[in-house]
Amino acid sequence: MMAGLLRRYPLVAATLTALAAVLVLQLTGQEVAAQWLGTAYVVLVVALTAVDMARDIARGHYGLDILAVVAMVAAVAVGEHLAALIVVLMLTGGEALEDFASARAARDLDALLRRAPVSAHRLDSDEPGAAVTDIPVDAVRPGDLLLVKPSQVVPVDGELLTEEATFDESSLTGESLPVTRTHGDSVLSGSLNGERAIHIRATADAAHSQYQQIIALVQQAEQSKAPTVRVADRYAIPFTLVSLLIAGLAWWVSGDPVRFAAVLVLATPCPLLIAAPVAFMGGMSASARSGIIVKGGATLEALARARSVAFDKTGTLSYGEPELVDVVTANGTPSDELLRLAASAEQYSSHVLARGIIRAAEARGLQLGSARHAEEVATNGVAADIDGRRVVVGKFAFVRGEDPAAHPVPLGAGQTSVAVAVDGRFAGTLLLADRLRDNAADTVAQLNRLGLTEIVMLTGDNEDTARSLAEQAGITQVHADLLPAEKVERVHALPAPAIMVGDGVNDAPVLATAGVGIAMGARGATAASESADAVIVRDDVHRVVRAVTIGRHTYRVALTAIWIGIVLSLGLMVVAAFGHIPPVAGALTQEAVDLAAILYALRALTGGGRDPQPQSTRPTEDLSRNTRLVDSTT
Repeated sequence: MMAGLLRRYPLVAATLTALAAVLVLQLTGQEVAAQWLGTAYVVLVVALTAVDMARDIARGHYGLDILAVVAMVAAVAVGEHLAALIVVLMLTGGEALEDFASARAARDLDALLRRAPVSAHRLDSDEPGAAVTDIPVDAVRPGDLLLVKPSQVVPVDGELLTEEATFDESSLTGESLPVTRTHGDSVLSGSLNGERAIHIRATADAAHSQYQQIIALVQQAEQSKAPTVRVADRYAIPFTLVSLLIAGLAWWVSGDPVRFAAVLVLATPCPLLIAAPVAFMGGMSASARSGIIVKGGATLEALARARSVAFDKTGTLSYGEPELVDVVTANGTPSDELLRLAASAEQYSSHVLARGIIRAAEARGLQLGSARHAEEVATNGVAADIDGRRVVVGKFAFVRGEDPAAHPVPLGAGQTSVAVAVDGRFAGTLLLADRLRDNAADTVAQLNRLGLTEIVMLTGDNEDTARSLAEQAGITQVHADLLPAEKVERVHALPAPAIMVGDGVNDAPVLATAGVGIAMGARGATAASESADAVIVRDDVHRVVRAVTIGRHTYRVALTAIWIGIVLSLGLMVVAAFGHIPPVAGALTQEAVDLAAILYALRALTGGGRDPQPQSTRPTEDLSRNTRLVDSTT
């Protein structure tokens, strides 16, 4: 193991070798040889470091290496070659120490990557005894028949072909208890199969499956550079100037150049260079453990400083599964025919309301038709040719474009209307209702207590429905009937940094432009997840509170770790300026300061408190059981 570490960090190995050789020479009385060897090695390292430092300065970046180089040069100049070697070891060993601490902090992110399936078992047919071929998971295509063995991770999203199966979905939903699925149910990739082999039919390839999307987000998060360089650089130049001032005054007052070197070996900047990155990596790890994939340290910093938050309505504050509660017909259209035609057209829509209409039609046993031509108009509705008839379904204004005589119907609390026109004539309205999430009001209240006092709802839904749900959630500012571009404008008007929380494709632009875009990605909203800065992979809006808490805790830990290093270093420098700490002892003491700052930075792993239990991912009651389906005629 030691040999592997030395091969990975050759400069650390060379420094340890040089330090050991110098100590041996000194112990055997060969002081001159020890000094020459130590000095020559330090000068070589200074030259290598100076080249990189010059390149940084040429790019306008004044880093903390300047201080370390001056400390090494000063120590060599006054004959303190041993102290200079310890500074070199501290500088070269910083990368290894950061890797070790970061690996500890990134453990939870890595756990997700390790579970990712790399292969799948494809069946040649659905007949008993069909041949099984192992293929790379990326080679799976929708429609493929797959075998999932006991205790294996489901490789792609699919439809269960076995009569019944049990899955552990804790890595996706946070639900600790196994869930049972039956024939025809959807099975999410990343679910852990139970104790029996099962067959599934792939409904998506790997790239578009739930777990692989999470994996892609994790990899993006690991590759993202935290803003720790910026955080450290805020203190780099002042810290360098103060250190040089103390060292210069010590030399000037005492007349002893050794004092100059003694001060500077205590000013080496490892806490600033290492502790802050470790803290932000720890915050990203704590987020992953809480079901939140944060794509970089910059997001954690923005969460820590956030002043306002905007929520989408459907699928974010509500469960996003509207149920049909009323069919209001017009111009003599039979209710079943109105619902059948609307559901047939909605098969070609990606809107969340479409699913509720289709479910209602299927529950009535209506046979849906197929379209010769269908076109979805984003944020408005869908137009399709069903059984030779032109069917337009969507917002009232959209349908009124087909028939100016179309008229709205009164809405009850929390209801949304979908208008329908058939062959250019207004045919009626479908009323649907969605329930507020059980923990939405508590989420808003806790965000208020955290100081995000400007909390708004931004939605493309109608004003009455939006206000009804907003009042239940405790939100007083509501902006309804918004197009995606208008949502962007509203978010820009909020106090910055502003958080935007959404889940749909139409939320992608505003998630990308907000100070912090948070996507509710549990249902696979790919466009929203790719545009967002953070993705909640459990279907729980309360994770927004957890994200803000982790962001604030992480940023506070990072700054405290930096200040621990600065305060301890400055205090020790003052003591050294009076000649009480010789250079060698100072270099060794600074190593302890570095360790203290890094160990404190690992506190970011706690995330700032206990992780709340995941909330239910489904409504506690089915709306269709509580609301009597009524057919009305105008």
